[in-house]
Amino acid sequence: MTELPAVSALPVLESVAEPRPRVSVLLLCFRDADYIRAALDSAFAQTVPCEIIVSNDCSGDGTFEIAEELVAAYRGPHRVHVRKTERNLGVSAHFNDVMALASGEIIVMMAGDDIAYPERVATIVRAFDEHPGATVLGSDFDAIGSHGEPIQVSFRQRPQRYDFDYYVRIGRLIGLLGATMAFRREVYDRFGPLLGPIEDNALSLRGALLGQSLNLRQPLIQYRRHPGSVSGTVFARDEPRALATRRRYERTVQFYRGTADDLEACLRKMPELPRSKRRLAEQVLAMYRIEADAREAILLQPRWRWLGPVLRGLGQRGLRRKSAERALKLLLPRSWFGLR
Repeated sequence: MTELPAVSALPVLESVAEPRPRVSVLLLCFRDADYIRAALDSAFAQTVPCEIIVSNDCSGDGTFEIAEELVAAYRGPHRVHVRKTERNLGVSAHFNDVMALASGEIIVMMAGDDIAYPERVATIVRAFDEHPGATVLGSDFDAIGSHGEPIQVSFRQRPQRYDFDYYVRIGRLIGLLGATMAFRREVYDRFGPLLGPIEDNALSLRGALLGQSLNLRQPLIQYRRHPGSVSGTVFARDEPRALATRRRYERTVQFYRGTADDLEACLRKMPELPRSKRRLAEQVLAMYRIEADAREAILLQPRWRWLGPVLRGLGQRGLRRKSAERALKLLLPRSWFGLR
């Protein structure tokens, strides 16, 4: 019996003499009872032996019990643990909780409602081997709906390889998609637990601080979009328009400030960072702060209070277009852009 700091743990099918797996797959789930079987089957189907940690964030909907049953019946090359948190932690805190248990040098993220293609881990390992300076990567994906049906999702195409200046140049404060991410464990160990409520932006920026970022153009997962998904809930995709817009603004204020706090803390721990890269990181940090202030002002402040973030944004290369558009909103009724 392998004991993990969790409510429940199951036997790990391994020999004492076996080498430690190079890869840890973190299969994080919450209210995924309808999807966890397919997710786990796809994790078991990986062609590279892995440590697989299945962790349920105390959802209480049967996800943990289904995973427990599947892991108990598993016979195969992977080391598999299943556990659940004692209370609901939320996305970032759940991730921190599980990272304390992972032993691999490469960490592969996976959600309990997604399906990984069998070659996913092997492709990730090969990419890191071919690019020793890369510390974090994401991949393309195939989007599916609740019942596995293909759906069209538009997303910005990233360069295959990029550095910190990409974030300054592009001006969109979006990191690699968490469900597609993998990273070298130094991205976590170098800086410690994540700050803020979400993990993907913080990990993307940490990886960019330490090295190069990769975006694999090969789809490696089926990324599920459905009303109960974490991303659907976070961005209120299924709420009425006015309510959804307000909630997105409220949540992105929290996300941007949390990501900025994490990046600022990381910079304090890297006094050796080259000056040119530090300047770029500080610009990204300023962008996150400005965008949080701007969205909060739009939600809560009289229009004249919007001017501060707008003017600061016009001084940041990556935010100039967005800030100019926001200046135009000063002349429009709030209802025109989804707020009342």
